[in-house]
Amino acid sequence: MALATTGSGPRRGAAPRLLAVVAVLLGALFGGAAPAFAHAALTGSDPAQGSVVDHAPEQVSLTFSEGVAMGDDSIRVLDPKGKRVDRGKLRDLCSGGVVKYAAGLPPGLADGTYTVAWQAVSADSHPVSGAFTFSIGAPSKTSAAVPQQEAGGGPVGALYGIARYLAYAGFILLAGGAAFVVACRPAAAGVRSVQRLVVYGWAVLTGSTLAMVLLRGAYTESGKFSDVLDFGLLQQALLTKPGAALVSRLLLLAAAAVFIAVLFGAFARAHEKGDGSAAGENARRRKDLTWGLGGGGVIVAAGLATTWAMAEHASTGLQPAVAMPVDVLHLLAVAAWLGGLAALVVSLYWGPAVERSAVRRFSRIAFGAVLVLVATGIYQSWRQVGSWPALTGTSYGRLLLVKAGLVVVLVGIASVSRRWTARLAEDAPGGAAARAAESVADAEDPVADAGGSVTDAQDSATDADADRDADAETQTETEPADVSRETSDPADDPARAVQLARQQAALRTARTKRIRDADPERCGLRRSVLAEVSVAAVLLAVTTVLTATEPARTEEAVKATEQSAAVGRPQVLTIPFDTGGPHGKGTARIDLDPGRSSGGNALRLRIADPSGRTRDVPEVKVSFTLKDKKLGPLPVVPRHVSKGHWSADGVRLPVPGRWQLTLLVRTSDIDQVTEFRNVKIG
Repeated sequence: MALATTGSGPRRGAAPRLLAVVAVLLGALFGGAAPAFAHAALTGSDPAQGSVVDHAPEQVSLTFSEGVAMGDDSIRVLDPKGKRVDRGKLRDLCSGGVVKYAAGLPPGLADGTYTVAWQAVSADSHPVSGAFTFSIGAPSKTSAAVPQQEAGGGPVGALYGIARYLAYAGFILLAGGAAFVVACRPAAAGVRSVQRLVVYGWAVLTGSTLAMVLLRGAYTESGKFSDVLDFGLLQQALLTKPGAALVSRLLLLAAAAVFIAVLFGAFARAHEKGDGSAAGENARRRKDLTWGLGGGGVIVAAGLATTWAMAEHASTGLQPAVAMPVDVLHLLAVAAWLGGLAALVVSLYWGPAVERSAVRRFSRIAFGAVLVLVATGIYQSWRQVGSWPALTGTSYGRLLLVKAGLVVVLVGIASVSRRWTARLAEDAPGGAAARAAESVADAEDPVADAGGSVTDAQDSATDADADRDADAETQTETEPADVSRETSDPADDPARAVQLARQQAALRTARTKRIRDADPERCGLRRSVLAEVSVAAVLLAVTTVLTATEPARTEEAVKATEQSAAVGRPQVLTIPFDTGGPHGKGTARIDLDPGRSSGGNALRLRIADPSGRTRDVPEVKVSFTLKDKKLGPLPVVPRHVSKGHWSADGVRLPVPGRWQLTLLVRTSDIDQVTEFRNVKIG
């Protein structure tokens, strides 16, 4: 027994408008978010950030947390005046799982502070960039200013993020809607609302993929709209792994178009009710089409899902050979569940009756999809998070908790829908819902039962006019012209025909709504499924942002590297002084290595005159004070080792913090000065 007879329902534009409004609202919500965060992170460099080296290095090398794509201009080294000094040729030093690239430097670079600016595309398709400085000999007063990197950000990044969301939504509607038709309700192949849902999903996925192809070059390189149509950047972007994935997706969408044509063509005709004269042959045809479309659909859907797996988180990091198939299963399960929900919603709100067997079949498939989601989600969470502290201490972990909460809410609502489905299954033909519908139908205006055509409505109105005119004719035989006008055919009056058509449509809509609302089981199922779809739309937005967020493992690894670097980073101070006497001006350079609180530190002191030549002075003293902890001053008495050089080993600073270094320099018996500087001890 069908759930109810729905009739024509709302006007034809209602479903597209509803889907468009939901997409626009969620697109606006997502568009306001940051388009992407760094996925590959810089974990080390040689020379190290902020370090001072005695001699010019032969190259500058960078080490990353995961695979990146870099070109010859991806690493730029600028001298203190902002002039580029690297050779412009990148060297790939990746080996043994270590991702490392280097840019060669010419010999004889002058002393001063050099700036290293870098830009790359991580293995999961997101652009990353940064800059740091190092010094040769001694830091210079100024260093080159690096313009702010816009790759992955700005309006282009926001549009690219919206396109990513729409691509996910389109895939879910396309794959899930088609699966609902083939596996749950073949009769829906002839339902206009379901056809529109699947076709809109294909169109959204195709349009968003084309937009991502056009935006890809500007997204990864400059972030400027002016570069969107730069065919050189476009060609360069298409040669990368993410670009190849987008092109593969477009090719698979061409195959999906053929699938849709067969699904809503031959498959729909095969499931139309016939006269039964060729029932056996038609049944075989249905079976062949079902198996063919089922197998082909799985292949196309899995191929489309692979285009995400091969270009995002699953393709890099821990266990990619396992993670990519798991990611494909995860996406297919999401599509089967959420896309099927969308198809069920439009079936319940627009179109003919939805068979209870179809609802039960979808309920079983959705339950299996949830089990797959839980299993694959647990693996993905372990792979990307790795530890309990990272679950609450990173952006990725917190977003993952929000996603898990939404899934729990969605499963709770789904359990309510399953209870409504069970009630529908228990209600036998001729039950309360059918009797309520029949009572409502019997109480309707006879005009609504006349058929549904404008001609029938016009005939009823004409008969009523004829009866009224006959009664009037028995009373008087005057005004024959008026009688002729009253009894004329309404079809001759276009305005009246349009008015009657509107009245008939309104009556038909009201009757459909009363019949639909008279079935409490169907009404409850419709509301619970609509709630599921609403939560699923928010869940999809959170998932899209999650895919653009740096994995917790990477973020934790970068934090650990930074903490390690902070703990063991040498501190270099250049302190000019002037004692006020003859030859009282000069510069003191202090190196404290490794600059940490645990263990001892080596202190090296060099005194130079204004021309830079080393010189001796009668006395130098150094001490450290940590005012916050009321520690110090802790004196350090360096020993003179050569002309202009002093050193002290085993300098112990008991706790980390910002210590104040006090330097006393005496250049004669009466000329001396004390200078103060802050130094950070890890």
